Amino acid sequence: MLIEFLGKTVIVTGAAHGFGRAMCIAFAQGGATVWGCDVLADELAETQRLSREQGGRCEVSVVDSRDRDAIMAFVAQIGQVDILVNNAGGVLGQTGKPMEEVTPEEWHSILGVNLTGAFWFAQAVVPGMKQARYGRIINISSGAGLTISLTGIQAYATAKAGLIHLTRQLAHELGQYGITVNSIAPGFVRANPNTERQWQAYGEEGQQRLIENIAMRRLGTSDDIATGALFFASNDASWITGQVLAIDGGK
Repeated sequence: MLIEFLGKTVIVTGAAHGFGRAMCIAFAQGGATVWGCDVLADELAETQRLSREQGGRCEVSVVDSRDRDAIMAFVAQIGQVDILVNNAGGVLGQTGKPMEEVTPEEWHSILGVNLTGAFWFAQAVVPGMKQARYGRIINISSGAGLTISLTGIQAYATAKAGLIHLTRQLAHELGQYGITVNSIAPGFVRANPNTERQWQAYGEEGQQRLIENIAMRRLGTSDDIATGALFFASNDASWITGQVLAIDGGK
């Protein structure tokens, strides 16, 4: 899917691998100037290389989405932003455990990277979008935000559900300025080291059960998620806001 974004500036958070890398490449292929950020410098450099290899324009920067000051400085460095993809997230190496064993640090760290950071990034780019009376904000949630987390990590499911509601809330606040806010809820995709470990932990029987619960009877790819982001960012989606698109092969 090739939609043109000539003259547009795009931020993709969580750009070091998986969904974020696929989206950087896709937007760069569409002619956008892409700014990718993450905390993994080496993998960010690879995202930049792959995006430029496709003839695109991509700059990268190490930014922790839990650090509001760093976010504000990053956006100030860029200037006007047309499209924001809040993709940073994950379980930060945590595994499921009984709720009474979850520490405050574990709880707050997952909410910080999956939910609070998305708010800070939106807060940073919205003034410019309001002035331009144009903007696209795309929040990458999860099927865990619509149902439950397969990992059993309470904070992750809570953060992703919160991100979906933040999407709806901001859509109503910002629509009058020509800014759309939408969300994508991916199903299980082997997109990064955490999901790969999760996949391997299921074993052959668990993997087969997971696939049998998908209507299409196969796992998706990072490119499937990137395609949804391109659509929400396009002019074709100019009257679509506050929506959640589940890209999960059918549940």
